[in-house]
Parts: sequence; structure tokens; C-alpha cells
Amino acid sequence: MNNEILKELSYGVYVVSTMNGDKPTGCIANSLMQVTYDTIAVSINHENFTNECINKTGKFAVSILGTDVDENIIPVFGFQSGREVFKFENVPTQKVNGLDVIKNSAGYIVCEVTDKMETETHTVFLGKIVDCDKIKDCTPMTYDYYHKVKKGTSPKTAPTYIEEKPSSKLCYRCTICNYIYEGDITKEPDDYVCPICKKTKSVFVKC
Repeated sequence: MNNEILKELSYGVYVVSTMNGDKPTGCIANSLMQVTYDTIAVSINHENFTNECINKTGKFAVSILGTDVDENIIPVFGFQSGREVFKFENVPTQKVNGLDVIKNSAGYIVCEVTDKMETETHTVFLGKIVDCDKIKDCTPMTYDYYHKVKKGTSPKTAPTYIEEKPSSKLCYRCTICNYIYEGDITKEPDDYVCPICKKTKSVFVKC
């Protein structure tokens, strides 16, 4: 089986947000689809704190990210845990139906959970749309753009994660986001950071 073909499926890049008590939390998602005219489905890994919080609150919002998304959004929401950090610190947002959505995004969709399906690793939440709007004109980011232009990678909790094959060349892999550095990273200065998750070179291991 050649699962490389799965990379040809089309995805977007989104921030799915909900509430942890009186504070917002959220994560990056790419597996989202419109099921009917008023219902969407989104897949969230069981390990993600956002999954736990959506189960508690029964609601979530989706911010549709554009290609001009702020540089801190994907590193913070995609490669850190809401159990450990407050992801919305210093992130401009607006409240919609009690949920925080990203101001610098194409728009938002707010949903109430109506059903869910459990898989071995993920929960697929069905959400009835209770509000949605466009925020600004921009080009929505596709997952293909994220990979090919921004050179982004997928965390192991992502539905679309595919383990990269080791290179025959000298390379180092970021243990946080799986970014591959080709060459000898030990020659980089001490303040070098991963271009995707912004962690220091200490988190890299040899491929």
C-alpha cells in the first residue's frame, strides 16, 4: 500500500477553538468538511486538550486561516498543548457566541455539537452551524500550500500525519513538529530555531 496518494486529498488549515472554563483554548485542524447545508464535521485527536474541552462544552468555532496568517499562529496552536500554555495570549480575537475566533483570518464558523463518532485515535465531531461570517478578503490556506510553500509539517496527532522516510543524506528531525533539516544542524548557531514550531535546535535528533 502506498499511502503517499493520501497527500493528493485536498484540505484547508483551521484553528478550532472552544472554552476551558472561562478561558479559550484551541488547536490546528485540517480535516474539516461541510456535511450538509448547516452541518460541518471536524476530526480532533484524542490526545488534544481541545478534544476534551469540546466534549465538555458541546460547542466549537472554526477560524479559516489565510496564506497571510500571523507567523505565531501555527507554531502555537499546532505544536503546543493547551494543558500547558495559554495559546490565545497576544493573539487578536473577537468573541462570537461566547467563543474566540482569530481576527486575522478569512472568516469563522460557530457550531454546536450534535453528534460524534469515535475512531481509534480521533473524535469526529458533527457541528450544527449557529453563526458564520467572512472577516476579510484573503486567500484561504490549503494544506498543500502549507507543505509546499511554508514548508510545514504535521504533528503525529494530525489525521494526515505520514511518517517521513529517512533520507540517505545527513539530516536532523525536529521531535516537536517533524521538520527535516538537511545537513549538519550542529553547525547552526545556538539561537537557531525550527522554522515551523520555533523550538531550539536542542529538540532535533539525527535522522
